[in-house]
Amino acid sequence: KNSLFVLDCDIFNYKNQLKTIKLFFLFLFIVLAVLFFLCQLSSSFILFICFYYQLILLFHIFSSFFPSNQLFNDIFFLQYLKRSNQIGDEGASGLGSALAKCINLSNLTLYLLRNQIGDEGASGLGSALAKCINLSNLTLNLWSNQIGDEGASGLGSALAKCINLSNLTLDLYNNQIDDQGVSVLRSALANCTNLSNLILDLNKNQINSADASGLGSALTYCTNLSNLTLDLYYNQIGDEGALGLGTALANCANLSNLALNLTENSIGDQGVSGLGSALANCSNLSNLTLELRFNSIGDEGASRLGFALAKCTSLSNLTLYLQFNQIGDQGASKLGSALANCTNLLNFRLDLQQKQFIGFGL
Repeated sequence: KNSLFVLDCDIFNYKNQLKTIKLFFLFLFIVLAVLFFLCQLSSSFILFICFYYQLILLFHIFSSFFPSNQLFNDIFFLQYLKRSNQIGDEGASGLGSALAKCINLSNLTLYLLRNQIGDEGASGLGSALAKCINLSNLTLNLWSNQIGDEGASGLGSALAKCINLSNLTLDLYNNQIDDQGVSVLRSALANCTNLSNLILDLNKNQINSADASGLGSALTYCTNLSNLTLDLYYNQIGDEGALGLGTALANCANLSNLALNLTENSIGDQGVSGLGSALANCSNLSNLTLELRFNSIGDEGASRLGFALAKCTSLSNLTLYLQFNQIGDQGASKLGSALANCTNLLNFRLDLQQKQFIGFGL
C-alpha cells in the first residue's frame, strides 16, 4: 500500500490507429467507472482485488493494440513512483534495465526515497538514463538511501549524456556523498547546457567549501539557466564556500529566480558578506530566497548583506531566513535600513528569531 505505479502513455506515432485508440480509452473509462462503483460497495480486500485485475486487464487490452517492442520504444511519457519500501541495488538496477528500453522517453519522474539503494543501484540507474538521450524533463528523488561517491559518480556520468535536459530535479538529500561524487556531478551539470530549471538537493551530505565553489562554477556553463534551487543544508561549506558559490552564481547571466539553502554551514560575517556582494551582480535576479539559519552571522554580516542586496535593483520578491544566528539590535537595524532602499520590492519576508530577543524599529 506504500507504492504507486503510474504509467501514462501519449503516443503520437500511430495516426492511422487514432480511431481505435479513442475507442480504447472510451472503453477504459467505462471499465474504471464500473470498477470504482463496485469497489465503493466492497471491503478493502475486494478493492485490492478489483484494481489488481483491472491492471491485468488493461495490460492485455493495451498490448493487443501494439507489439511489445513498439510499446516500450514509443513510450512518450512515463512516471514511476516507489517510496518507503525495501528496494535495494538489485531492484534499482532491474528498474534501470527496463527504462533503458524506453529509447524515446522524454519525461521521467522517479521517486525512490527512503529505500536501501547503494552505489551499485544508483550506478545501474545511471547506466539506464545514459541511454535515454531524448530526456528533456527528469525528476529523480533518491533521498535517504545509501549512495556514496561511486553511486553519485554513476549518476553524474549518465546525466552528462542527457544533453537535451531542460528541466532537472535531483534530490540526493541524506546520503553519503563527498568530494569525488560532487566532482563528477558538477562536471555532468556543466555538460547540460540546455538546462533552464534546476533543483539540486544535497542536504546532509559531506559537501565542503571546494565542492560548493565547484558546483557554482559548473552552473556558469548552463547559460540558459533561469530558475535555480540549490539546497546545501547541513554540510561544511564555511565562509570560503559561501563566497565561492556566490561569486560563481554571479556569472549566471540569465538567472532570475534563486532559492539558496545554506542553513547550518558554519558561515560567519565574512562568508555572508561575500555571498551578498556576489549576488548583487546578478542583474536579472527578481526572486530571491536565502536560508541562512543556524550559522554564525553577527551584526556586521547582517548589515553588509542588507547593503549588498539593496543593489539588486530588479528584486521584486525577497525572503531572508536568518534565525538562530548572532544578530543583535545594531545588525537588525542596519539590515532593515539597507533593505528599505529596495524600491521595487513587492513581497518581502524577514525571519530574525535569535537565541536572545532583539528589537528594532524601521
